[in-house]
Amino acid sequence: MPVLAPSSLSPAAPRHLILPFAACSAEAWLPTVQALPPGSQRHLSALLQGMALTHTDTQEAESLSPPHERALAQALGLSRPGAPDGLTPWAAQEAAQHLPASANSANKAWAWITPCHWAMGHMHATLSDPAALALSEDESRALLAVMQPYFETDGITLHYLPALGPQRWLAEGELFRRLPTAALDRVLARNVDAWLPEGLQARPLRRLQNEIQMLLYTHPFNDAREVKRQLPVNSFWISGTGDLPASRSGRTLTDAAQISAPRSLAQAVFKEDWAAYAQAWATLDADDIAQLLERQRAGETVRLTLCGERRAQTFESRRAGWVKRISAIFSPVRVVDVLRGL
Repeated sequence: MPVLAPSSLSPAAPRHLILPFAACSAEAWLPTVQALPPGSQRHLSALLQGMALTHTDTQEAESLSPPHERALAQALGLSRPGAPDGLTPWAAQEAAQHLPASANSANKAWAWITPCHWAMGHMHATLSDPAALALSEDESRALLAVMQPYFETDGITLHYLPALGPQRWLAEGELFRRLPTAALDRVLARNVDAWLPEGLQARPLRRLQNEIQMLLYTHPFNDAREVKRQLPVNSFWISGTGDLPASRSGRTLTDAAQISAPRSLAQAVFKEDWAAYAQAWATLDADDIAQLLERQRAGETVRLTLCGERRAQTFESRRAGWVKRISAIFSPVRVVDVLRGL
């Protein structure tokens, strides 16, 4: 999922804050939220008090695209009506943004390729956080050069883009046009088998994955990492597949700059660090959420999307009469009740 940063106000679109993993299925999540220090969500409570629920998106927890990615895709105009689950063209969007026009014709299909470490257990493999590999740019480029010939046999070209950093590459190939894939946020710390691409169109890529795993098992690249006591790179993950829709619903770069989706809650969940999760809520409330509340109190229309693992709920500013304003003082929103509904 792309990381979007806050920016200055534009009249083109309302400011929109999307919060991935505002809720999750982990056993420790609810006790952590219930134990948050008083005041750590006071701005969020006040913000919700001045908002109305405008949209709810509910899917199964096994959907390939998590709620926060669906919400972000909708906000950016990347969603196609009736498109299959797991076919949001995140990679195509970045190709359009970062590659010259000569290398990115409008009809090409793209994917993200993320080098990763699969922790092999007795019965299955678990996907470790790719950030734990701590690949440098030189290592990432060297690894791409090792893997590129294998991808080329299936008509896939890999691109290293400094703007994306060393953790993932862009891949160009017709195989990705109609291939649904699971977002990394669905697979991290889980059994990969349930999330691998399926069907006839996925067979070449499943074979390619096996070939790369055998290649890297005894490759000098990983020997050098072992000497430095670093995790080996033993596979890759495919995500963000598809091609850009012909129409982006009138979205502009200015509109996109109004959307932010901070990752601090998600990062804490993946590490199962609940102290960090609590701190992330406090920081968000004092920063991003407080800024959104300030805009709302200044009379601007703002949006907030809270996301769990099954559901995303979008709220928007409403104009409250004086009776509702007085009522709000004596009946503040209980944030935990809202989050439990995700």
